[in-house]
Amino acid sequence: QVRLVESGGGLVQAGGSLRLSCAASGRTFSYYAVGWFRRAPGKEREFVAANTRRDGNTYYADSVKDRFTISRDTAKNTVYLQMNSLKPEDTAVYYCAADPYDSRRYAAPTTYNYWGQGTQVTVSS
Repeated sequence: QVRLVESGGGLVQAGGSLRLSCAASGRTFSYYAVGWFRRAPGKEREFVAANTRRDGNTYYADSVKDRFTISRDTAKNTVYLQMNSLKPEDTAVYYCAADPYDSRRYAAPTTYNYWGQGTQVTVSS
């Protein structure tokens, strides 16, 4: 079992950058597929980015492609989401998620069994 803790959220102006961190405890992160999701007020949780366990492939939602980057630091047992060129529509609570198995359904929240508590990102215009 793995426990996830996100950090790095905050208030930033449009066009700015933030880096979210997701620290894992309990097991090594390299054994897990990981994903980032977000939930904006009044909206459903949506996929942002994913990184597979076996091949290290990365996937992004169209809305964040070329602006966000998911990465891992195995030495620190941490996954990151680097967010650049932020827009007001990126405002949401961001969650990291993990699962022991890779899945073609990497964009579905139900694919992941472990979740962090979330971190708020607010982008002002």
